[in-house]
Amino acid sequence: MKLENYLAETFPNLVLRSAVFYSWEVGVRYELGVMKENDTTITYLQGVYNRAIALFHALHLLDDEVYIVIDVNDYADGKTFKRKLNIFAPYVKKKEDLYRVHHQTIPYVYPEDNEEGLYKTHRFTLRCRPSDIRYVQMIQAICNQDMGMRPKLYHCVYFINRKNDTIFHVYDDRGCDVIATSTETIRYVYDTYNEWILDYDRPAIDNVFNR
Repeated sequence: MKLENYLAETFPNLVLRSAVFYSWEVGVRYELGVMKENDTTITYLQGVYNRAIALFHALHLLDDEVYIVIDVNDYADGKTFKRKLNIFAPYVKKKEDLYRVHHQTIPYVYPEDNEEGLYKTHRFTLRCRPSDIRYVQMIQAICNQDMGMRPKLYHCVYFINRKNDTIFHVYDDRGCDVIATSTETIRYVYDTYNEWILDYDRPAIDNVFNR
């Protein structure tokens, strides 16, 4: 099943873009970055990595079927976008899997910021299993994007699990979103990592899970 068909069937009317938590009723927003006294950048980021990877493991088994989606925004700044851009290249274990990456150009994911219609988004999708990719390195690169550390991955990345119908999105070192088709699907994650829930959104999240 193609990604767009899966999303239309499983997450109807979902807007797949950063802050996906606010586009769907059932979800949790977690805080990843917690600066402790005497933390260095490295020790702070290690805490971020540990939380993000723990949440990933709670949601994904190595043999689950997933879509990994990477959105690359094109701001029409005169730079030529090359379709052969291998955004997945550092993370796939088998280079032949790069030939299975699907590319499509979609309307810019933030239409309210695209009044002149110049921007667009390139969406790259790989259907695979977590065991096929270096997901730890990918998650770390996402967390590094604003921290002056390498490697960095600036683009929006979504892990969409077809087995349990969840979407996992780390937006940067600050936090990540988890959404699902039902509360029972992610209740274990909600309960186990409850202390990590972002306080700002906690009342709304608790209301959904405790109805």
